[in-house]
Amino acid sequence: MRIALGAALGLAAALGLAKPASAQTVQFGTDWKAEAEHGGYYQAVAAGIYEKHGLKVVLNQGGPQVNHAQLLAAGRLDFNIASNSFIPLNYVREDVPMVAIAALFQKDPSVLIAHPGQGNDSLAALKGKPVMIGSDTRISSWQFLKQKFGYTDDQIRPYTFSVAPFLADPNAVQQGYLTSEPFTIEKEGVKPVVLLLADSGYSSYASLIETSQKLVRNNPDLVQRFIDASIEGWYSYLYGDPSPGNALIKRDNPEMTDALIAYGIDKIKEYGIVDSNDAKTNGIGAMSEPRWRNFYVTMTGAGVYPPGLDFHEAFTVEFVNKKVGMRP
Repeated sequence: MRIALGAALGLAAALGLAKPASAQTVQFGTDWKAEAEHGGYYQAVAAGIYEKHGLKVVLNQGGPQVNHAQLLAAGRLDFNIASNSFIPLNYVREDVPMVAIAALFQKDPSVLIAHPGQGNDSLAALKGKPVMIGSDTRISSWQFLKQKFGYTDDQIRPYTFSVAPFLADPNAVQQGYLTSEPFTIEKEGVKPVVLLLADSGYSSYASLIETSQKLVRNNPDLVQRFIDASIEGWYSYLYGDPSPGNALIKRDNPEMTDALIAYGIDKIKEYGIVDSNDAKTNGIGAMSEPRWRNFYVTMTGAGVYPPGLDFHEAFTVEFVNKKVGMRP
């Protein structure tokens, strides 16, 4: 039986089979220059996953001179990445109408790095010792270290975002990112002690996707499609062929080498940065109220947030915990 073209298209649309006439453009801001830590998003672009969900996603790189939080608040971005759980809570404290809608990293990749053979093999052992950290770390994960291990501010030494001072002093300890500084240090012939804060109770999420409360309220379908596609992009990047995403990463950031990207992917998998904890049962991007509560209570105890702040306003689980993209 033949069906007229118009009737066929109408039937396809009714069944949800019609391809969108044109993809909806979405502006997405990352938290740094293109790197393996953004691999799932680049994969979703390169492999047509966003397109499959009716989206044309423009990835806007972050960097030291880029304030994507400000651009999100101004409406010039639709979504952006918050590097840790402090940022959505800070929005609540400052009454800024933004909200976290997914946590693509179950573990924050923040680490402290020490030399081997110096007795600095645990976070507890570093209490009272000089540690090189930057200003952002001082108001974020350092607060956890003070609360959990009794670190004090007089331990702080300036961090210049160079590993040269570390390499020159066998007693040096510095901040780092699991997928970055250890690689650079190893290239210089030192196999460092790498201490992941997340494996010692630091409950911050990372690579959190944020958007405005207005977009969540007015266009939840767009939000859901963007989150679902991003999650599928991460499954594809970690467990499929990551080369399409890697090609785009290197296009956007020519300083990124194949070796550093491979190292980053390896560490993300080895430490369960993306696919661990609640993500094992509810899918990549998972979040939970108890974990947000734990983080808020810990940081309130550290004096970062006032008692009584409604931490629930910092996030919503409406768009996650649906096992999207999970392998059988």
